[in-house]
Amino acid sequence: MSDYVLVLYYSRSGATAALAEHIARGIVTHGQFDARLRTVPPVAAATDKTLPPVPPEGAVYCTKDDLANCSGLALGSPTRFGNMAAPLKQFIDGSGDLWLAGRLVGKPAVVFTSTGSLHGGQETTLLSMMLPLLHHGMVLLGIPYTIATLNTTTSGGTPYGASHVSGLNANPELTAEERDLAVALGRRLAEVADRLARP
Repeated sequence: MSDYVLVLYYSRSGATAALAEHIARGIVTHGQFDARLRTVPPVAAATDKTLPPVPPEGAVYCTKDDLANCSGLALGSPTRFGNMAAPLKQFIDGSGDLWLAGRLVGKPAVVFTSTGSLHGGQETTLLSMMLPLLHHGMVLLGIPYTIATLNTTTSGGTPYGASHVSGLNANPELTAEERDLAVALGRRLAEVADRLARP
């Protein structure tokens, strides 16, 4: 059994990264797994641009080994016209060899996102991230309404996954409800990963 749950995300303004950190907190509070925070490089407009192998700040870039050997996955992206961002999709699109080998089959997964407005495509972005995970045979989890904050939030948070509403000024600061729901989602992911790993 792997001893970590992978929190893989792409973030531009910092809001998706903030959600990732709270999901990681939830994973760690369960007590059975480390949370491995990873990101993906931006898609370069110029083909001759070379990125450093390690980003100057934040999480390090994800490798396919990070993905293949995790006990569970939290996948996060800001919205791009109701869809996941291109850099994250490019990384997932390159995981065909893991799909052929069935490396992710049966592992639990959750998704999370950040949008500029309350109706800016949160749920469609979350659903778009679920599609390749279903093709990989992963077990998708959401946030159940037994988590009381899901019934009271007036900002981010959906049954499909954790989310944040950044507003037109791209404010990365999460509300108390958004933080609570992200932690709850991470804890639930770790709980199910632990159950699935037992004989």
